[in-house]
Amino acid sequence: MLEQVWLPIGSPWIYAVVALSVLLDVFLPVLPSGVLVITAATAAAGTATDVPDILALTLCAATASVLGDLVAYRLAWRGGARLDRAISRSRRLTTAQQRLGAALARGGGALVVLARFAPAGRSVVSLGAGAAHRRARDFLPWSALAGFTWAVYSVALGYFGAHWLGATWLATAVSVGALFAAGAGAAFLMRREPRTS
Repeated sequence: MLEQVWLPIGSPWIYAVVALSVLLDVFLPVLPSGVLVITAATAAAGTATDVPDILALTLCAATASVLGDLVAYRLAWRGGARLDRAISRSRRLTTAQQRLGAALARGGGALVVLARFAPAGRSVVSLGAGAAHRRARDFLPWSALAGFTWAVYSVALGYFGAHWLGATWLATAVSVGALFAAGAGAAFLMRREPRTS
């Protein structure tokens, strides 16, 4: 079982490692925070206290996600002209910033939620919102929804994967595959041009 191999799920250290990984992956999208959350959830599914562990893991991952977004948003807000020049050199960042601005101006932030699942989408959206000086009250509620949705989805993949396939590496691999599939789908939807009415 996974928790016997290397994940001390009952230990507070696993929550600290998960929180740090999720917090920092807004700046380092290569960090395997999703894989770590799924692996921890898979290990927790095999323990006697799996429900409290799962709830704590979900809360930990969601909170760290929102805090990471907030830090990136505030840093980009204060980035000034230098950050604006860096964003203007990247067509992807410029496009994301424009689409985010339009989505937030319409009162919808589904793009923020979708971006949380796409590879590096969270970074682009959080930094773009800060650099464009979007109001925190327009961005942060959507960031909170995105972080919570992503955490619930990731933890549920690991937890239910373990219940269906056992708390094994196979369950983790299948669950991680489902997370990557969701990321690919989100990236595809983000690249699509919005419909004009």
